[in-house]
Amino acid sequence: MNNNRCAAGIDNFSTISHKLNNARVGLLTGPSAQTRAFRSTPDVIASNCRLKYIFASEHGLYGDLQDGLGDGEKYIDRETGAEVISLYESHQPPPADLLLELDYLLYDIQDVGARFYTYLSTLTDGMTAAASAGIPIIVFDRPGMIGLDRIEGNILNPKFSSYVGRFPVPTRYGLTIGEYARYINNSQNIGCDLTVVPCEGLTRRMYYDDTGLAFINPSPNINSVDCAINYVGTCLFEATNVSEGRGTTQPFSLIGAPWIDNRVLTEGMKEYGFEGVHLRPAWFTPLYGKYKGERCEGVQIHITDRGRYQPFEFAVRMIDELRARFTEFKMTTYIDLLFGDDLLRTEYIGRPAVDRFFAMNRLSLANWAESSYHERIY
Repeated sequence: MNNNRCAAGIDNFSTISHKLNNARVGLLTGPSAQTRAFRSTPDVIASNCRLKYIFASEHGLYGDLQDGLGDGEKYIDRETGAEVISLYESHQPPPADLLLELDYLLYDIQDVGARFYTYLSTLTDGMTAAASAGIPIIVFDRPGMIGLDRIEGNILNPKFSSYVGRFPVPTRYGLTIGEYARYINNSQNIGCDLTVVPCEGLTRRMYYDDTGLAFINPSPNINSVDCAINYVGTCLFEATNVSEGRGTTQPFSLIGAPWIDNRVLTEGMKEYGFEGVHLRPAWFTPLYGKYKGERCEGVQIHITDRGRYQPFEFAVRMIDELRARFTEFKMTTYIDLLFGDDLLRTEYIGRPAVDRFFAMNRLSLANWAESSYHERIY
C-alpha cells in the first residue's frame, strides 16, 4: 500500500450541495458508503437533504447478510429516520409511486469490478426507474477496487441477461461505477438525467489499496482486494459442486471439494504456465455453504503479481481441468448466467476448444474497450 490520497465521490458532496439543499431524495446504498473520515453517506445526505427512503440491495443496508439475502421487511433506519426498503428479493427497481415523491435519486455503493456483482443491477434498475419517473439520478463515484487498466472475460450474450449480468459487457470491465453508469445510460439508451460526482486523485492503475481509503467489505465475502481479483474468475464456481470457499476465512481464494485430489489438480494447472499466481495445496472445512462441516481438499490461490495474473482465464482453465480429471465434477445451468452464455457448459470443453474461445475473445474485448473509452472520467 502506498500513501496516495484519493477522495471518493461522497467526499466531494459540496460540489453538488447547491442542487440538493433541502431536496427530497432517495438513496441506493450499503455499508461501503463512507467518507474518508468514516462518516456514512446516509448521514451526509440526511444532514443536507430530506432523506425519505433508503433503498437496500443484496446483503442488506448494513452488509450483514449472506449471498442471496436482502433486508426483507421495511424498517426505519435509526440513524437517519429514513424508511429502508429492500430491492433485492423482488429484483425490482425502486417503486414508481415512491419515486414520484422525490426530487432526486442518489447512488453510493462500492463496486468490485465484476459483471456478476448484483449492485450493478441495483444501479441500472434505479437509472431506468429514475428515467421513467422523470427525476435525476446522482452517482457518487468510487475507485475501481481491482484497478481500471484491465479488461477480461466473456462479453455477455443478451439472451442470458439476468440480475447477475444485465448488459453485454465483459466480466471484468475496467470502469468505475460512475463510468459504468455513463456507459450503460448511453449504450442502452436508458436516457436518465445522470450526474456522476467524481473521485479525486484517482488513476486507472490504482487498486483500492493504493487509494488511502479504508477498505470496508462491500459484501460479507469480499474481504480484500486480492479476494475481489480472484472473484472475477472463481465466482463461476458458485454454479458447480466445488466450494468457492464460502464459509471460510478465504472466500473465492480457496477452491475445493471432498472428492478432489489436489495433487492431480495442481499438476494439471502447471501445464498452462500462468504468471502472477501460485496454487498451494490446501484443506478446509466450511462453516456454512457447500460441504458445510465436511473436509474439502483443494487449493488456495495466491496472487504474486496482480499485473500478470489473469483471474478469469485461470478459473475457466481450472473448471476445464476439473471436468476432465474428476468424474464427480458437475455444473448447473446457473453458470450460463454467470459466464454470460451457455457455451462454457456446452461447447468450450477440452483444452483445444477453450484455447479457441480465448483466441476469438481478444478481438471482442478490444472492440468493447474502444466503445467504452469515451465514458472514462480518469
